[in-house]
Amino acid sequence: MTKTLSTMWRRTLAAGLALLALAAALPTLAQEADDDLAPPQMIPLSVMLDWYVNPVHAPIIIAQQRGLFEKRGLDVDIQAPADPSVPPKLVAAGRIDLAVSYQPQLHLQVDQGLPIVRVGTLIATPLNALLVRADSGIEEISQLKGKKIGYSVGGVEEVLLAAMLEHNGLSLDDVDMVNVNFSLTPALISEKVDAVTGAFRNFEPAQMKQEGVESKTFYIEEQGVPDYDELIFVANRETLDQHRDADRRFMDAIGEATSWIINHPDQAWQSFIGYDPALDTPLNAAAWDATLPRFALRPAALDAKRYRDFEAFLLERGQIKAQSPVSRLAVDLNAP
Repeated sequence: MTKTLSTMWRRTLAAGLALLALAAALPTLAQEADDDLAPPQMIPLSVMLDWYVNPVHAPIIIAQQRGLFEKRGLDVDIQAPADPSVPPKLVAAGRIDLAVSYQPQLHLQVDQGLPIVRVGTLIATPLNALLVRADSGIEEISQLKGKKIGYSVGGVEEVLLAAMLEHNGLSLDDVDMVNVNFSLTPALISEKVDAVTGAFRNFEPAQMKQEGVESKTFYIEEQGVPDYDELIFVANRETLDQHRDADRRFMDAIGEATSWIINHPDQAWQSFIGYDPALDTPLNAAAWDATLPRFALRPAALDAKRYRDFEAFLLERGQIKAQSPVSRLAVDLNAP
């Protein structure tokens, strides 16, 4: 009898200890269950545009509107600059993660020592164009000899124009350059100048048409200038390895957004203007249609030849001191 009671007591004690151990473990198990259900840690990513939001930025805005960044664990902060020359400099200084910039400027900035590198493409064709009035009688660039050409920004714009003129048997000495202070369309409409360079083919022609004036466009890539990516994403080359995964996720979201825009342009337009009602203007609507064919369908993919050729073009024209290898200018985030 005593032996039986002792055995029962030991079993009861063991069962009690087991219950105590289970009770102690329950909070930990509950915490682990909560951790499994909790959303993954979001990665903050700051992205600065090249200028105020407009249709060229549609894949970025649509990706935000449709939750494509969040789906990939990214908390993206979209910013617009007060000065369009600032974004690459902020990336170089480590104050912004990604910036929208321009391939021609990238070559000059890398040559000047800025530690930036292209990690993606937003607009895959040049937008830059030379415009004349359709009623001007100017059918060929060679007819611009002795004419006034309006421009807004020197530097690369002047180099591109010089190449176009040379392709047509002229030089900068054969034309009269007039700084129109970012009033390209008004200057051409009012005939203060005979042509304007640096106009964006998806905006200025539509703007002129709204004013009742038709334009004729000369596409620079058909006039002696190497093809290039107009709008690109740049990152800090020195910290790229630390941010490569986040940058890759961002480009994946941009690619998905771009495909959706191409497949559903009308629905995408409604989503785009939902970001800011001020975007809903006739000019933006016209620019929307003109911009859609220009988006990069594979944003992360790299056309190394474009960067090599444009680097050689700038070197030949004395705009850079030395030719940088493509690996210093641009990377493919999906390359092994």
